[in-house]
Amino acid sequence: MSREPRRLKDVLAQGEFAVTVEYNPPKGTNLTHVVESAKSLVGRVHGVNVTDNTAAIVRAGSLPVCRILYELGHDPVMQLTCRDRNRIAMQSDLMGAHMLGIRNILCLTGDYPTVGDHKDAKPVYDLDSVQVMQLVTGLNNGKDYAGNKLDGSTDFTIGGAVTPEADPLGPMLVKFEVKVRAGAQFFQTQAIYQPEQFKKFMDAVRPFKVKVLAGILLLRNAKMAEFMNANIPGVCVPQEMIDEMRAAGDKRALDAGVEIAVRTIKAVRPYCDGVHIMAIKSTERLPEILTKAELG
Repeated sequence: MSREPRRLKDVLAQGEFAVTVEYNPPKGTNLTHVVESAKSLVGRVHGVNVTDNTAAIVRAGSLPVCRILYELGHDPVMQLTCRDRNRIAMQSDLMGAHMLGIRNILCLTGDYPTVGDHKDAKPVYDLDSVQVMQLVTGLNNGKDYAGNKLDGSTDFTIGGAVTPEADPLGPMLVKFEVKVRAGAQFFQTQAIYQPEQFKKFMDAVRPFKVKVLAGILLLRNAKMAEFMNANIPGVCVPQEMIDEMRAAGDKRALDAGVEIAVRTIKAVRPYCDGVHIMAIKSTERLPEILTKAELG
């Protein structure tokens, strides 16, 4: 068995500024890139998210990758979407995750299959993300979703997602409260690029006794930023950032993206409880971002 990692739950409870990062499992079985990147971050981050077939694209499962990262010394955050499993399969996977040392679950709805690479797949959506939070809360209390007693409960910290730059913000705040009441203990946000807008969101949610980690998505080039503005609701990359990346040219666009990420981290740090850094295809830049942002 591996050594027990420092838990994200404890970092948040102690009021420290938490840092989490995100990995996509491979589309296949070659985990070399994820493992080598994750090794360089042991002791530098407090949690490592593993996505669950994000964008409805088939990849290796979140659970086994979480276990491998746990063995490296990380505290994994297992993402669980509603798209692919009914309540029976979810509960089975969750009990198995607990047995394997996983203690953080991020409950997500999941993109519809038509956006992914198996467009004819049948979606499940037996439960929504709020109901999954209620399901996990039940498992933590020793009961399955049907109310039957378990022989051994789980001990998960429950996470949710939120979009702070949604316009209008009102409906998002209503859903935020619903998730808190369903058991959410921390939130990792959608990518943010407007710190002042994010501050307004944080002012609105501070009465709730939950932790919020600001989502920092590394931009690779101007084209990526424009695509996000056009296709991802609630994300708005300011035109001046797009212009900055375009002016950097193809060879230095990613460097500009790193600098934007670092500036954003420093700008939002006074308002939130931590950051969740998503570097997607450029995870090799994560150590640089952590160093420049003075995160450890």
